[in-house]
This record gives sequence, C-alpha cells and structure tokens, in this order.
Amino acid sequence: MAARRFVVEADGGSRGNPGPAGYGAVVRDGDTGQIVAEAAEFIGHATNNVAEYKGLIAGLRAARELDPDAVVDVRMDSKLVVEQMSGRWKIKHPDMQPLAAEAREVLPRGQVKYTWIPRERNKDADRLANEAMDAGKAGRQWEPKATTPATAVVEAPLETAAPKAGWAAAADLGTPTTFVLLRHGETHLTPEKRFSGSGGTDPELSEKGRWQAERAAEALAARGSIQAVVASPMLRTRQTAETVAARLGLEVRYEEGLREVDFGAWEGLTFAEVQERHPEDLTAWLGSAKARPTGGGESFTTLTHRVGVARDKILARHPGKTVLVVSHVSPIKTLVRLALGAPPDALYRMELSAAALCAVQYYADGNASLRLLNDTGHLR
Repeated sequence: MAARRFVVEADGGSRGNPGPAGYGAVVRDGDTGQIVAEAAEFIGHATNNVAEYKGLIAGLRAARELDPDAVVDVRMDSKLVVEQMSGRWKIKHPDMQPLAAEAREVLPRGQVKYTWIPRERNKDADRLANEAMDAGKAGRQWEPKATTPATAVVEAPLETAAPKAGWAAAADLGTPTTFVLLRHGETHLTPEKRFSGSGGTDPELSEKGRWQAERAAEALAARGSIQAVVASPMLRTRQTAETVAARLGLEVRYEEGLREVDFGAWEGLTFAEVQERHPEDLTAWLGSAKARPTGGGESFTTLTHRVGVARDKILARHPGKTVLVVSHVSPIKTLVRLALGAPPDALYRMELSAAALCAVQYYADGNASLRLLNDTGHLR
C-alpha cells in the first residue's frame, strides 16, 4: 500500500525581531488538501528565524503523530529554512543549528522534502502564528478553534449532515475502519456522579469497576473481531484496557488525545455543588462549547480538536481494522457527535454508562456511521 502523503505548511513571526514571537503550522492531506491538524504556540522573546524553525518542528511532529510512515512535503515562505533544511545552504548561526538538528530527528530524511512558496500561499500558517502572538500579548497560550475541516463543529441543522450519495453503496468503498468505543469501569467517584477529568486525582477502578472490565473483556473476546487496542493513558482507562487486551492477547497503545476533559476547579464536585459554587461559569459552560470550567479547565472546543486528531491518527494506523478504543465519557461522546455531524450541545443529550460499548464505522469517502450506543448488555 502506498504511503500516506501530507503537506506541512509552517510559519513563524517575531514582532520586533527579536521580540514577542510565535509560530503556526497546518498539516494537510496530500490528496484532498483538507487540513487534518493545526499547531501554534507563543514562544516568548525570539527572532523570526527561531520562530520559523519551531513552526517547522511542530508541523513535522503533528504529521508524525498522524502517521509516522507518511511522506511529507514541507512548504514554507522562509527561503532560509527551506534552503538550509534541503542542504543547499550552510547553517552558521548557533541558534539555528540545534533547531535544524531537532527538525531532522522528527522523521527520516527520505520521507521529507522542502519547497519554497510565496507568502500569499502560506496564509493559514501565518494566521496561526499571528493568533499565537496575539494570545501571548493577552497573557495566555493559543487554543485551537473547532473550525478545521477534520474536527469542525457543525452548527447547521442535522439534515445538512446527511451522507453523501456514494455512502449508500458502502460495499464499493472497501472495508470500513471500526472503532469499538469502551468507557472505563467505575471508580469510587462514578456512583456519586462527580466531575472526574484529567485535572483531578486520577482514581483507579473500584471493585465493581474491575468486575465491569472483566465482563467487557468476556463480551469482546466472544465477538472475536478486535484487532488492536488503543486507550487513554489515565489509570482507570489503562486498567480497563489492559484487562481486555490480556483476554484478547493484544498489546495496548496509549493515546494522549483520548484523555478525559480537564474540569479545572470542578474536579471531584457534583453538578449540584458546582451549580452552588460557580453558577455563572456553569451556565456559560452549558451554553457554549468554547467556555471553560472554573480555574482554567478545558473547553469542549479544545477537546473536540484533540479528539479529532486522535481519531485521525488511529484511522491512519489501522485502516480497515476493528480497533477497541478505551476512553472516557466526553471523548467518546465527542467521537459519536462528530460521526453524526451533530451540534455541540448533543453531548448533553447522550447517556453513557460505565463500561458501556459504542461503535462507529469510518468509510473511505470520509463518512461515518454510528452502529451502537451505550450497550450495557454484557453487564447484566
């Protein structure tokens, strides 16, 4: 099978050169031109050249995360970076040498080629670099918007998300990639319905949670179709995934993008307690995917972006396979929502029990089909 191809567009800027600096990078699918990943960061006081190199490194890393075997075409409007990384110009400046070496370490040299493009053809990376510098000026870091094609938040009516004409003939699209989505088993916080995200205590499975993981393992072994296991690296998901994987004779691969959302100061509290202590923040959070929990928690917009990136990485690694994805309430609901093309507030209209199973199939034309939601039959 031919290697997947990505186009990385990267840029960096410094307001003062040197001055407040930031970078931006996008990764496009080499066949469709669709943006499949974005990266940007405010890096403090630096030069244009340093920012451009850091943008390159971030873009290459984002491409590697999607598919470490992909062929990458880097396109930048920095003649300096393109010529130096192509080996045609010597790298004399001591600040550039370690950055160039770091860029070369991301992917094997034979997988990457460099092309200079005029500035007007590098607008997306330039935009992200400026967004990062604007964020730095405001005393914060850049956060992704959920408007990239790969992870777009659909605000239109559900009818606009109808499958394409070719979707009905799914057999013509080859074998779909199937995600069997398993929520982790219970912890001591689960029965009390307390917020338990990636910013809390990272509790382990309770005795009931371990029993639920065993029942899930039995049910999935009986189905006999799982070919890979990917999980959030949090303790409760690791324990659940390892229980199932041991039964299936498979190894677990951990994916940071599958972590639960960070609930900030709400970690460990019940909904009623949050409503009493932080009523305005809770109202804002329930009303907008961009709102964050009190104390610097994570918005659902940010969650949608990282879950979309994680989804695309798994799809790239396991085309046509059936993959068990062990995660949490919010990431699993987000995968279901994106598959349906549903609006952000659909997250509040789904029930997802501890150790419940869902299933989504992804087709070669980019469409997805929800096959199962909140199945708890194996726990009865």
